[in-house]
Amino acid sequence: MKTNKTISAAFFLFFVQSSIGQTEMKPLYGKITALSNVVEGVNIVNNDTQATAVSGVDGNFSIPVKEGQILIFSSVNLEAIKRRISADDLKSSEKFVVGMIPKEVVLNEVIVNEKTNITAENLGIVPHGQKKFTQAERQLATAGDFKPIILLGLLGGSMQLDPLINKINGRTKRLKANVGIEKKEKNFAKLSYLFDEGYFIQKLKIPEQNINEFKLYAVEDERFCAVMNSKNKTSTEFLLGELAVKYKEIISSENK
Repeated sequence: MKTNKTISAAFFLFFVQSSIGQTEMKPLYGKITALSNVVEGVNIVNNDTQATAVSGVDGNFSIPVKEGQILIFSSVNLEAIKRRISADDLKSSEKFVVGMIPKEVVLNEVIVNEKTNITAENLGIVPHGQKKFTQAERQLATAGDFKPIILLGLLGGSMQLDPLINKINGRTKRLKANVGIEKKEKNFAKLSYLFDEGYFIQKLKIPEQNINEFKLYAVEDERFCAVMNSKNKTSTEFLLGELAVKYKEIISSENK
């Protein structure tokens, strides 16, 4: 009987020791990453014991845990996550790696005021007063405009061939024509913006079906375009009135 009691006591002690061994805290060594980069300053909290740790500059951390406990990982710029520690996590010889996800930054709606004076010049991207070239003007500048004085470059062996070649094959001429067309289109759009159809019909007495034709007639006049682009509206209206008189005389003679 005494022998049986001794065996039972020994078994009980073995069971208790085994249970304690299975539930003892162990240090967990891990690393925090986000988008494949190590992350410093992530807070790690054992949700059961409230033990804490913070990841270092290399993303590494160490915190005491046991199987079944939950670790909470959080940071200002990262989405918080929870991880339950398994037996495999504690047995693994590899580092416990936690991949976190950056928080999405939601910006407030930005309304750009039409009157806000935000330009490339004010932002310091380009110098103030620098000429702005259109696409056609840039193409012409790249091709080069041949002038006879360029031939003097032959004496020094530094003559640029592109302007001469483009002059011969007619490319420069075509590009100049494109620049002219582009300017007329721009002036046509500006004229349409400054004056609505009612102005042409009621003030200038241009027939409705001839309004676009008259606009084209007006933008062909270099003097008028120069005044219009000078932003002098009084002079622009005066010259536009003169052109309207001449244009009506032309269409009147054609209808006879």
